[in-house]
Amino acid sequence: MNDNNVQITSTGIRNSLKKYTALKSICEYVWNGFDAKATQINVEIMRNELESISYIKISDNGYGVDNELLNDKFRPFFQSEKIYDPNIKQSDIHGKNGVGRLTFFTFASLAKWTTVYSQKDKNYEYSITIDSNELNHYKATLPIEVEKPAGTVVEFVNVDSEDFTIEMIKEQLCKEFCWYLELNEEKGYQIIINGEKLDYAHLILEKDSVDVNQDGDKPQYSVKFICWKSKLTEYSKYYYIDSSGKEKQKENTTYNNKGDAFYHSVFIKSVLFDNFDFTSNSENEQLDVNRNVIYTKRSNNFLLMMHEINQMLFNKRRPFLKNHVSDVIERLEISSAFPNFDEKDPLLNFRKSQVEEVISCLYMAEPKIFSSSMNKEQRKTFIRLIDLIMESGEVDSLFEILGEILDMDSNERDELAQILNYSSLSNITKTINLLKDRFAAIEDLKQLVFNSELKANEVDHIQKMIESHYWIFGEQYNLVTAAEPNFEEALRRYMYHLHKEYDDNGIEHPDKLKQMDIFAVRQNIHSDTIDNIVVELKHPNINLGEKQLSQVKKYMSVIMSADEFNAPNMRWEFYLIGNGFSSDKYIENEINNNKSHGEKSLVFKVNNYKIYVKTWSEVFAEFQIRYNYLLEKLSFRKEKFQQNYKNADEIIAMQQNNTAKMPEEVRLDA
Repeated sequence: MNDNNVQITSTGIRNSLKKYTALKSICEYVWNGFDAKATQINVEIMRNELESISYIKISDNGYGVDNELLNDKFRPFFQSEKIYDPNIKQSDIHGKNGVGRLTFFTFASLAKWTTVYSQKDKNYEYSITIDSNELNHYKATLPIEVEKPAGTVVEFVNVDSEDFTIEMIKEQLCKEFCWYLELNEEKGYQIIINGEKLDYAHLILEKDSVDVNQDGDKPQYSVKFICWKSKLTEYSKYYYIDSSGKEKQKENTTYNNKGDAFYHSVFIKSVLFDNFDFTSNSENEQLDVNRNVIYTKRSNNFLLMMHEINQMLFNKRRPFLKNHVSDVIERLEISSAFPNFDEKDPLLNFRKSQVEEVISCLYMAEPKIFSSSMNKEQRKTFIRLIDLIMESGEVDSLFEILGEILDMDSNERDELAQILNYSSLSNITKTINLLKDRFAAIEDLKQLVFNSELKANEVDHIQKMIESHYWIFGEQYNLVTAAEPNFEEALRRYMYHLHKEYDDNGIEHPDKLKQMDIFAVRQNIHSDTIDNIVVELKHPNINLGEKQLSQVKKYMSVIMSADEFNAPNMRWEFYLIGNGFSSDKYIENEINNNKSHGEKSLVFKVNNYKIYVKTWSEVFAEFQIRYNYLLEKLSFRKEKFQQNYKNADEIIAMQQNNTAKMPEEVRLDA
């Protein structure tokens, strides 16, 4: 018998795994079986005299746990022998941290694994036992040779089933694994519960398969669409499968998380994925050593195939949304969101029908507008604003705004224009002035950054400019601190802004007295998240390199050390901005190392933390891209915003009257 300790205290393990519920934990043990290449998982659940669950056993026909690898599997916490490449997203390997084996404490007092593995054409069996009171300690027997097939059985005794039932376990397994069982349908993957095959048919709203035969050299493909009745634990994804049935990659679909309850899975099988490089950005196919063509996501054949599949998906989503529009309007009616239209007045009835048509069209274009996170007062305000705009005849204003905000295709735009009775532009002077002043602010900032004759410095000019125009880095932020306050003062202001109160506990970190150039926060009421940005600005003459990036990482380290800055719904983005990069290409290399995340200018990412490094030229180019449509439609000419200044101070003084200025930094009550 071998006794070993996991390298963390039992209390520490419980704290690290507190996000797990009993149902989620049970799913982890099923995933462990599939991760071990099992094709069948058997779940046996026993009740006691009181009809409560007292015992659970989960067995699989996977490759078992090799005794020689036991320490690798059970000792290092948050490590695993499972191969994990962040650049390749697949379903074959679910757990990358190896933590699932310890989550049984959420529902049982003891777990015992009995595993059979193969070695040199012989099979061996042994057992591992862990008590929930000593999660950092396991006992293992010595392996003995057996004539049994490979696989693992894990038993849980003294089960506390106060919070769940057998039916709840079945439903959780359905939502967790229905897509995975569909993905591996041809391989015959199964989950058996008390002798019965797991049946998830009640979750399927629609299931359809299409085989496409291409002409010429274009590859054939087949696609299976499934629309689910409820939200799964897996996002809506494309699954790319080669001709042998092996999944090669998966990624979110274009309609994932749109706030419309259109939960779906798209399984795409094609010979195209037999030789496919998912990490390449090349537009041209390559040849491997066997003279086989290697395709990429920018290959014409792949782009054509995905265009066709996305059109199919669009055609399936449209009727789905139309069927749900009436439910949306009914919910708005129930919540008294509509104005009090007199049903006896035909004119008011017509107005109501027009508002309902606008709501229908908006829901079709962007369902998230009517998400459940919008409260009653917000719904009322929104609907009444639509009614006022329709009544005033200023529908062009609404169309232009919505056209900028919503991600609509040409057909959706035409439909919205018809419903809004698209007419002449009217009475948006205030909006135009705001846009004009934003363009003027950008042109002035360019002069501060690029015109050396103005002698602009970092603190008095560039810093002051960004303090007034931090909208450049995101809309609807509130400035917490700028320049002078240290981290402890920043924390006090931050907590006051979020909760209207603060304490003076302070921060325990050697760099707590450092000062951020720009620190801003916004609360997203729809997603219940708190987004934070920290901007570090550098003098135009300073090239950005390792030293400057290290400074930003120190800021991040201080923030990570304070619990108040690290709620689960808080997200952090750090920006390092300058005129250019150092000659050693340190920043360029960091950006290249993080290309797998698919985000431009990203140099660091962990959990809810991201760091970006950008030149001012990139910042201005991004602004131009965002506003180019309005610039063209409103016939703004850049030269009208380009002024001649004698020095940088004149620019700062001129900006005092700019209507695009943002609110000043958060102040604490006296």
